[in-house]
Amino acid sequence: MSKFEGVADTLYIPLTARIYVSEHFPEYFRDDKAVSLKSEMPYEDIASKSSEYFQMAGACRFYNTDQMVKAFIEQHEKCSIINIGCGLETSYFRIAPDPGKAVFYEMDLPEVIRARRKVLGESENEILIPGDMFDFAWTENIDKKLPAFVTVIGVFQYFEEEKVIGFLKQLKESFPGVEVIFDAMTGKAIKYANNYIKKTGNNDAELHFSADNGQSVAEKCGMKLVEERPFFGAARKQLKGKLKLYTRIAMKVVDEGGRRGFLTHLKG
Repeated sequence: MSKFEGVADTLYIPLTARIYVSEHFPEYFRDDKAVSLKSEMPYEDIASKSSEYFQMAGACRFYNTDQMVKAFIEQHEKCSIINIGCGLETSYFRIAPDPGKAVFYEMDLPEVIRARRKVLGESENEILIPGDMFDFAWTENIDKKLPAFVTVIGVFQYFEEEKVIGFLKQLKESFPGVEVIFDAMTGKAIKYANNYIKKTGNNDAELHFSADNGQSVAEKCGMKLVEERPFFGAARKQLKGKLKLYTRIAMKVVDEGGRRGFLTHLKG
């Protein structure tokens, strides 16, 4: 456990989801780097408190994000991939980019970057950036002439809409032609999630930002909507006979019952 000493509990949750799905449904999603860390973290304790649906909800975001990042890298001779709020995200290892094609930038708060460096190290062609995402000083050492693809997964919900829109506007100004993907939930879904969070006794993790569709966000920040993608489309097709009934129902409700959660892909 020495590697993980001082690591915040919240960083374990998405890591646990990736390990769980890698071990139970490797035909859908496989994260060998995450699995290699299982014995060094309190995996069983966290996994025992989470449902199959909750684990899938975590991993499906990464599955879809990986597909979009890979497509972007293939479309460009050389590019920058920037993960905002990276935590202990291991997409660099899953995607294994050609060093001549893509540079990965991992950005998060200084204490998170310290924990990440201790747990995951810093790989070739992967640059760790400590800082505040809203203070664009973090962009200073990134080549703005290269096409940039920014991922912001599991982050925006914790901020008010004004800050999120302001961030997207400044991102567009800082990186001409930037593409960005983020996960969003509708107002109804945020309300439901906050009620659940309060029941767990956690009063410090209230969610704020919501979006009823990707187009509304695109219009507010002056960007173009490239794609709005449901979380579970591929998983529902590949794993429909293997998932528990409740998981399948919950996935269908989120994807089709008013599209309660989705990934939005914008271009500046």
